[in-house]
Amino acid sequence: MLTVLEIIKKSTDFLAGKGVESPRLNAELLVGHALSLKRMQLYMEFERPLAEAELALIRPLVKRRSQREPLQYILGAMEFFGVNLKVDRRALIPRPETERLVEIILEKLPNPPSSILDLGTGTGAIALALAHHFPESRVLAVDVSAAAVELAGENLAALGLQDRVKVRLSDWFSAIEMSTKFDLIVSNPPYLSAAEADETAAEVREFEPRSALTPGESGLEALGQIIDRAKSFLAPGGLLAMETGIAQGDALQAQFMEAGYSRHEFAPDLTGRERFVFGWID
Repeated sequence: MLTVLEIIKKSTDFLAGKGVESPRLNAELLVGHALSLKRMQLYMEFERPLAEAELALIRPLVKRRSQREPLQYILGAMEFFGVNLKVDRRALIPRPETERLVEIILEKLPNPPSSILDLGTGTGAIALALAHHFPESRVLAVDVSAAAVELAGENLAALGLQDRVKVRLSDWFSAIEMSTKFDLIVSNPPYLSAAEADETAAEVREFEPRSALTPGESGLEALGQIIDRAKSFLAPGGLLAMETGIAQGDALQAQFMEAGYSRHEFAPDLTGRERFVFGWID
């Protein structure tokens, strides 16, 4: 009979041969998930023989990962800035860069915003993280994808935030009343060019929703729409915060100036590259 450690080693070698990054970590997480064990518990049971029924739970998970299905989709859940989220193929997997966007927003807003709009919410990650950290704020999260709205709604219900967070189907601002004003509008929109989306890793290219990756040929289409229209929905002194592509700064700066924002600034991501942009109106 194979022990826990032996199946981890075999799974590691198999995943490495399929080009999976960090194969040992992936193997440990998959085996632990199949056995309902946390990693520390897994280490304490390395020498335990596995029954055939347990191996039958592990094998299909390792096979899915070998076919480059993202680990997060297989595990079905992840943590994002202090909130636990259900994740699946209905929406893009939240990234550490987007956690950094939330972190910078918290740094830039000395007072909690009373109203927040999250455009292109996906799993609901940004909206729910902000609602968690701003317990007095009311949040509207929208997405053009009905499947993403459904997923965000499931995460909202699981966190018990229905009294302060609403999820709505909307193509950016299309389903929002023009008279509605927000203190903060935040978005991680699709910003890859079509060519960049084609060159992403297999996990991204073959499994994550393409519409959440690229808005069109240049990658600037969604960002431009948001900059142009957000000003009409911001309350006086309101902030627009967005994640962007790392080579889009010049084009975005011109758009902010043309749209008439009072000021704007960029901020770096975890690698030091300018990825986030913030704009204010008086």
